[in-house]
Amino acid sequence: MPERLVLAAATLLLTTLSALAQQNRPPATPLITHDPYFSVWSNTDKLTDSPTRHWTGHPQPLAGLVRIDGKPFRIMGSDPRNIPVMDQTSMQLTPTHTRYTFAASGIELTLTFFTPAFLDDLDLLSRPVTYLTWTAHSTDSTSHELSVLLDASPDIATSYDHQPVTFSRHRTAATEVLSVGTRDQAILNRSGDDLRIDWGYFHIAIPSDEASKSTISTRPAAAFTKDGILPAADDMEGAIPTGRSAPHLAVALPFGSVGPQAVSRHLLVSYTEDYAIQLMHQNLRPWWQRDNMPVADMLDAAERDYPTLEARGVKFDADLTADLTKSAGEHYAWLCTLAYRQSIAAHKLVADGNGEPMLFAKENFSNGDMATVDVLYPSAPIFLFFNPRLLQAQVLPVLEYAANPSHWHFPFAPHDMGQYPLANGQEYGGGEKTEEDQMPVEESGNLIILVDALARTEGNTALAARFWPLLTKWADYLREKGLDPENQLTTDDFAGHVAHNANLSIKAIDAIAAYADLARLLHHESESKQYAAAAKTMAGKWIDMAKEGDHYKLAFNSPNTWSQKYNLVWDKVLDYNLFPKSVRDSEIAYYKTKLNLYGIPLDSRADYTKLDWELWTATLADNKADFDTLVDPLYKWSNETVSRVPMTDWYDTKTGKQVGFQARSVVGGLFIKALSDRPLADKYRAKATTK
Repeated sequence: MPERLVLAAATLLLTTLSALAQQNRPPATPLITHDPYFSVWSNTDKLTDSPTRHWTGHPQPLAGLVRIDGKPFRIMGSDPRNIPVMDQTSMQLTPTHTRYTFAASGIELTLTFFTPAFLDDLDLLSRPVTYLTWTAHSTDSTSHELSVLLDASPDIATSYDHQPVTFSRHRTAATEVLSVGTRDQAILNRSGDDLRIDWGYFHIAIPSDEASKSTISTRPAAAFTKDGILPAADDMEGAIPTGRSAPHLAVALPFGSVGPQAVSRHLLVSYTEDYAIQLMHQNLRPWWQRDNMPVADMLDAAERDYPTLEARGVKFDADLTADLTKSAGEHYAWLCTLAYRQSIAAHKLVADGNGEPMLFAKENFSNGDMATVDVLYPSAPIFLFFNPRLLQAQVLPVLEYAANPSHWHFPFAPHDMGQYPLANGQEYGGGEKTEEDQMPVEESGNLIILVDALARTEGNTALAARFWPLLTKWADYLREKGLDPENQLTTDDFAGHVAHNANLSIKAIDAIAAYADLARLLHHESESKQYAAAAKTMAGKWIDMAKEGDHYKLAFNSPNTWSQKYNLVWDKVLDYNLFPKSVRDSEIAYYKTKLNLYGIPLDSRADYTKLDWELWTATLADNKADFDTLVDPLYKWSNETVSRVPMTDWYDTKTGKQVGFQARSVVGGLFIKALSDRPLADKYRAKATTK
């Protein structure tokens, strides 16, 4: 596809969405978002007000400079501080694009970050490439000489300060590539939360047909600023510790004389590692590299696909935004836009030993666990909406782990499979040894519900059939323990242990209904009737146990309390219909009396809340007015919070400040409302089915 058609498509999207985009301000803005290690953000309104950062907050500086008729300007990053900034006139965020527009000296320039994170295409989703595109035109009816610079610090390839790094330059069939990585390349050497990757390589790939100059040298930005010429010689000193004197990767793209007709130039940035995840002590490759595809071939394919992918991304952004707006309003569409890339980038897609896809979430800024069941449970709606196969790729390794008696011997489901990126056995609570601080009702209920949701959306019961004895064991546990749970943790473990938890009881009841539904689909008629009757009986008892005047209690034995009953959402979305509509209606009416400036507290104990659960609670509403009443404060919060981090899901409803967590996958749960719009969900799932 000619680049002019890409420009035309991008212009159409800008026109369509500009009004909505201009009134919104993200808490933090995604620039490069692929997985928990390759994830770069801007934490300020203006791209020049701070260095670009990893989602953890650690600087991973990318600098952007421009020369217009010989005069330098800064458009990205806070350095070099002595260079004047080009006026940023707008920022537009869509599901797959981030666009910054600048103006100065008769030139309007747009810098676009495009990550083709399409959930219906596993190969593209796994390909670790983001495109940076500069588009410029004259605004004063005269032509101007223009060139741009991208400068990348080697910190982007390290986990801590002063790690020795090495540099290289290569040529592929379609690109010239500058690369940097650590000297030691200690693959999968440790696990943890506040860590970056220090094996593999960061690349800047320059299309061969782009006029360019590149260098691997110290202070290339200063040379570009001085005369627009980069150092001719690359650094050849071997391993060098990162720091102020370390070489950078830099590419200058000369536009030549730019007039009123828009002109574009682009680069590719990528991070590749030979092995991404360790599963039961076996190192697994990223999905894109499952057949040992060379990095050069991957980069060439990405460059070849760029025009087609850009047009596809523009259309996807416009269609999804319009569909979400029509379904649930502009405010809801904006929240989903914020959630889309963030949720995806908290996962890593790999191939198991049999070449099957496995998707692992990292529990970002919580404790770094991976395959955490009560994290994949709230994030499930984004995958059930776009591509259930990706949810199965998360659930499958957990089920295989739980079915292995040499690792898991409890009558309930596990919490996690380890700490990222090492999935070698549960890390949380008592691990594989004791029941201390486990989440037996929580995790057992989560997995049974999700297996049923997969069977419904995929029309396939193979997963349930394969693990039927395991699911039966958990369903029996929930029948015995679930109606009135003992003193135990839930997914909201930061709030502490709660006995007789009414919301947790709902999860157990819904899970028993889910098991009954799976039994029906598998033609186990006797079991289906038995468990369906049990779920109905338990729901009736729940109403009597939880009722307190005009609402339902936090815990059965705790008068004068309340909580969000977000687990009720599956009773509605999956048509279990165990609880009368009056339960939802009375809860929604009560929540409206508890609204603070930025949302509903999680429960009566504190002012903090969980963003994902607020959207699940709002989805219980049966009319748009009530839904909007509960969602509008979340939209207000997203634009006003002073916590400038990749969107937190745990914040104070009065101050809007982050309490904890950031950049987590659970924000994929915001798509629960879209999932409840069945024709819309069918439309997007159909795209994955055809692939």
